[in-house]
Order: sequence, then structure tokens, then C-alpha cells
Amino acid sequence: MGEYPQIIVPVDHSEPVPRRIRAWLGGQLVLDTTRARYVWEWPNYPQYYVPLDDVRTEWLVDEHRSQPTTRGLAQQFGLVVGPHRRPGAVRVYPESHLERVTGTARFEWGAFDHWFEEDEEVFVHPRDPYTRVDALRSTRPVRIELDGVVLAESGSPVLVFETGLPTRYYLNPSEVDFSHLEPSATVSACPYKGRTSGYWSVRTGATLQRDRAWTYGFPTRELLPIAGLIAFYNEQVDVFVNGELQPRPRTHFA
Repeated sequence: MGEYPQIIVPVDHSEPVPRRIRAWLGGQLVLDTTRARYVWEWPNYPQYYVPLDDVRTEWLVDEHRSQPTTRGLAQQFGLVVGPHRRPGAVRVYPESHLERVTGTARFEWGAFDHWFEEDEEVFVHPRDPYTRVDALRSTRPVRIELDGVVLAESGSPVLVFETGLPTRYYLNPSEVDFSHLEPSATVSACPYKGRTSGYWSVRTGATLQRDRAWTYGFPTRELLPIAGLIAFYNEQVDVFVNGELQPRPRTHFA
């Protein structure tokens, strides 16, 4: 199955969300609930299913079409808030065999400008209550290479262990050879770590390999140990730990 713990939540698993969930579009609060459900449409992470009583339904536009799902027949709606139009952004479940999913709405994540759990913004998708993310200091020596060129080498990395993803190795900027790195305009986000503050492509010889490294200048409080440190995609570089080359994983998430 791989060199790290795998996601094992079954599809269509459902659990209550104990957190207050809110979402905004165009400066308007569209939903505000403490009664949402987590529903796993695929094993990697859940979606929020929100009771219609906690949604500003006057902004939902019936598109008069439906879609069969394993959770029941979903009615398709658009979301229109002033000039902001999001066709097909909402699925409403008049009936479902899943516990307390009947009468809920499931919104496309990108339909909103902002999502919040309690008073903290969440990016990309809901945080999975079964996913653990730990940032641990280590003295295992780590070396990063690409095409035989040493890009970074550290005796004091911070290792990030995230359920379903390979271990990420975060290194001090002083341990990175920036002569091979070129800044990139790329920005990505993570529900557990926040939004990146920098990306770099790697140049080895005449070849530029894009977006191989990144940093979080202001990560979430749980991941503060990685603030300002730099990580490389294990999938796209050679990582040596204790002098041993690590197998390249298939996943590709920062």
C-alpha cells in the first residue's frame, strides 16, 4: 500500500460536524450552521452537507435537473448573489438513505470566496477529522538532489507526517543552495497548513523544472514548526535520509 499510512474511510461514510461552518460570496453570508454533516464522497476527505434551514435559499436558483448519486437523487441548483453567479454549484438532497443527509445542500468549494470553521478560514476542502498532521523536529540527515545536483542538505530537518501523504522534509533556508532555484509565481493552499508564501523552480544545467519547492511563511498554528522552512516534492527530486535514497511516491500535494 505504500511507505506511509493510507486513507481508510469508506465512501459515503457520514458523521456530524461539531464545528460552526460559515461561507461567504460577494461579501454576503450564504450559510451559517452548527448542524453540518461530514460526507465522504471519496476516501481522501469529506464534504460539508448543510441543512437547508441554515442556508440563504433565496440565492439558490433551480436548474430543473437532477443527478443520481450513491447518496440519493440530487437536485441541481445554481448560486446567485448579486453579480456573482455560480451555475451548478449546489446539490440538494430531498431524500437520502444516509443519516441526517435528507434536506441538506452540498456546495462546490470554489463557489465561495471564503469558508470558515469557527473563526478560522479553511482552504481547498474541509479538514478530515480522521487525518492527522504532525510537524516533528529531527536529527536524521536529509539530502535533496536532482539530476545529481545537491539542492539542499540538513542535519536538523522538520518532518511533516500527514495521513495519506508521504513524509515531507522541511529544511532551513540556509541549508538550501539557491543558486539552482528560481522564484515562481505559483501559490497553493492546504486545509491543514494554510497558503504557501513562496515557490521555486529548479534549474540544473539548461533544464528548468518548474515548482519543485515551496514554503509556508505563515502556516496554521498546528504547523508553526515549518514556518519559513523549505520543502521539495519527493515525487520530483531524489531524497536521501541517513544516506539512503527514498522511493519516489506518486502523490503530488504540498
